[in-house]
Amino acid sequence: MSYQVLARKWRPKRFADLVGQEHVVRALSNALADNRLHHAYLLTGTRGVGKTTIARILAKSLNCETGVTAEPCGVCSACTQIDAGRFVDLLEIDAASNTGIDNIREVLENAQYAPTAGRFKVYIIDEVHMLSKSAFNAMLKTLEEPPAHVKFILATTDPQKVPVTVLSRCLQFSLRNMTPQQVSAHLAHVLDVEALPYEAPALALLGRAASGSMRDALSLLDQAIAYGVGRVEESGVRAMLGAVDRRYLFTLLDALAAGEGAQLIAEAEALAERGIGFDSALAEIAAVLQQIALYQTVPAALPDDEPERDAIVALAAALSPEDVQLYYQIALHGRKDLPLAPDEHAGFSMTLLRMLAFRPLSLDAVASEAPAAASVARPVSANPVPSAPTASGQGAAAAARAVLARAGGRDDAQSAARPSEPRDPEPEPARSAPAARPTPPAAPVRQPEPVAPVVSAVTTEPVDLPWASDNEPPPPPPPPEEWGEPVNVAQYEESVRRAEPEPVSTPEPVAAPAVEPVRRRPPADAGFDDWGALALELAPQLGAAQMLALNTVLLQRDGTHWTFAVSKQFANNPASNRDRVEKLRSVLSEHLGEALQVELVVQDDAGDTPAMQRARYKEEQLVAAEASLRQDPVVKAMEREFGAKLLTDTIQPIQE
Repeated sequence: MSYQVLARKWRPKRFADLVGQEHVVRALSNALADNRLHHAYLLTGTRGVGKTTIARILAKSLNCETGVTAEPCGVCSACTQIDAGRFVDLLEIDAASNTGIDNIREVLENAQYAPTAGRFKVYIIDEVHMLSKSAFNAMLKTLEEPPAHVKFILATTDPQKVPVTVLSRCLQFSLRNMTPQQVSAHLAHVLDVEALPYEAPALALLGRAASGSMRDALSLLDQAIAYGVGRVEESGVRAMLGAVDRRYLFTLLDALAAGEGAQLIAEAEALAERGIGFDSALAEIAAVLQQIALYQTVPAALPDDEPERDAIVALAAALSPEDVQLYYQIALHGRKDLPLAPDEHAGFSMTLLRMLAFRPLSLDAVASEAPAAASVARPVSANPVPSAPTASGQGAAAAARAVLARAGGRDDAQSAARPSEPRDPEPEPARSAPAARPTPPAAPVRQPEPVAPVVSAVTTEPVDLPWASDNEPPPPPPPPEEWGEPVNVAQYEESVRRAEPEPVSTPEPVAAPAVEPVRRRPPADAGFDDWGALALELAPQLGAAQMLALNTVLLQRDGTHWTFAVSKQFANNPASNRDRVEKLRSVLSEHLGEALQVELVVQDDAGDTPAMQRARYKEEQLVAAEASLRQDPVVKAMEREFGAKLLTDTIQPIQE
């Protein structure tokens, strides 16, 4: 007997055997149990997720001799023939090979005949998106209203290419990719039944390599069994897939966390000697970093059965979340840069060095490096002279001294008051403790003395101080210089406030001249009569009656009774005219402050309406604007020097 590959041998025969498609199984099982059957189904998803398998199980459920059921018996003639691919009423059509309208027309002609052996005639059209446009159009009517004994099951990996007219006639199910855990668990079940030894990490590798496809996973399992001579071991699967040994991977990340560049490069050389693909190495690094970030954010999301859980937890404690995110991005970009590198080994090493070089410094490292950097940056002079503080620095120092004087007592405040002043090398005279003598009165605050220019050891030119200009305020006065006397904080703060420059008074804002409102009425010399000017002024308030008002002529005005004439072309709907006349009457009454009566008379030609006057006025404005532009010296110069042309169609007169 010939060997049957695992992907065919372990194809599910029942809905219960399907892995990872519970949402589809539940919907189809309930529909079969309640006999609520649709005439067309569309199954979408990537390769190897079970589209054709579900279609065949559904065909068995519809034609099982025990009846329409979600649990076909699997032993009747219909079930066995469907499993063997010999059932006469099940037609599987490969749309990639039968794309033309003639193939579909032949199928549709046979659909009208009753099934030969089964209950339903089932058409499974695989890769339906490969059909031509004419083939889709030919099957639309039959797909919408097929005979009662016909069921269509369409399958595709690219539903975007299926016309919307076809999608709207089908009940659509989207099949999901299976997770690596689901795939590895099913592979373990297969190997247990097949009585083949295996290692759990090897199945985890196969589950990740399958990318959600169970058929791909079973094919890889076949290859792994052949590679390991009947045994599925981690080392063999890694060699077969070209994957990185996870132990070397964690060693790499440990060296990266410790900042050991030499060890990092040594591990990269070891990977090169073992012939590991550097693209897959970076992919594995990115996968581990993703697991580390997942554990740092949601610890419960990392599966308990993860083979390298302990190593991932240890790295999650050694790496900060910011470092993990940075390394992950560098690993992804490193994979893109591999084809551009001189060779893959150089590109991989450069990616590791980039991770090491761009690693953010911690606060402790910054604090430890700051004094060294300050000592290197500070200039050394032959004759040390106290440096002059900046204005902002002296203000901050004064505030700090005041706070220290309030909180820490006299000695702390006085020591903070003059941290950089050179002390007398001679010993100070002994002084008694502050508590042994009464508190003397506060020392008077001295006014600031002129500051002598700072003399450098290299040059004798005076140094410009920040407050030396006339526009800058003088520095605040220093605190009392007697080290043995306490600082009177209140007096010192008052002297600081007195030393601050007086605020510059801003002049009161001058009221802007009143802007003349935009004139709604046209100018008197624009050719508008009284009613035309008034109609244009009231147009925004008239709403739907605006068109009627602009196309009428005021015939007579007898006190409160106004009579208007309108042309027949604007009076074709008496009902709407009544509403518009009422609107016109109310707006006019409100504007004039008296109750008016409005009468509308229909004439063949109403005469010179406000709309005509406005059109004539706009035309005159346009002619004047064009003439003004043609006489403009700038326009003339552009036409003369650059050959410019004035586009008269784009001229728009300025509306007042």
